Amino acid sequence: MSLIEQVKQGRLPRHIAIIMDGNGRWAQMQGQERTFGHSQGVTPVREVIEGSAELGISYLTLYAFSTENWSRPRKEIDALMSLLVSTLNTELSTMVENNIRLRLIGDLERFSPDIYRDLMEGVHRTAGNSGLTVQIALSYSGRWDIMQAVRHIAGQVRDGALSPAELTEDLFARHLATAGVPDPELLIRTSGEVRISNFLLWQCAYTELYFTPTLWPDFRRDDLYRAILDYQHRERRFGKTSAQVQQNF
Repeated sequence: MSLIEQVKQGRLPRHIAIIMDGNGRWAQMQGQERTFGHSQGVTPVREVIEGSAELGISYLTLYAFSTENWSRPRKEIDALMSLLVSTLNTELSTMVENNIRLRLIGDLERFSPDIYRDLMEGVHRTAGNSGLTVQIALSYSGRWDIMQAVRHIAGQVRDGALSPAELTEDLFARHLATAGVPDPELLIRTSGEVRISNFLLWQCAYTELYFTPTLWPDFRRDDLYRAILDYQHRERRFGKTSAQVQQNF
């Protein structure tokens, strides 16, 4: 039985998040500059989007550029921005044809006006699509996300629109950048690093973590299926006992 057939027989995560790590190291292993690794990372992005859509996954969040990445060399940042815009422009028609919706989360105001305009073009053109939602995290960090939510809520309290007693976890989540999107059930990180690097800190409270030594440019659809299969063999208890979980089934 093929990997995809095995995956389809189990419970599927509704939302998968991926930390796409290892582009720079992959390039250096090839004797190339780091920017070459980023360009080679486009193929696995296409693979996981197509694989997720084929399986019927509802949400796919890709960590493309963190708040901390702004401290990288200017040359690498410029190359990343150029690659990002050109890739979106190239893939946009395919996303429209395949009913895929594009969503962006992060501190987008840090981008130049022309890059911001190009990025938002993809969001607007796919807004009416109802299939897989691909959420790209750009200039994003979990701490930034929590802080901007706190600022919004603090402003409402200051203006008298909200009482501190009314604040709940659900209300707080509605002020996060991911508002309206369920928390990820599965987080995949490539390249062998075993940490979540300030990604979806609030949202990943009960997310299953999957780490693989595969560098991102080498990640393919079968690697996605293996991660989902691993997830399908885990017991998600959310603080309950195994006996309680079994009773619910």
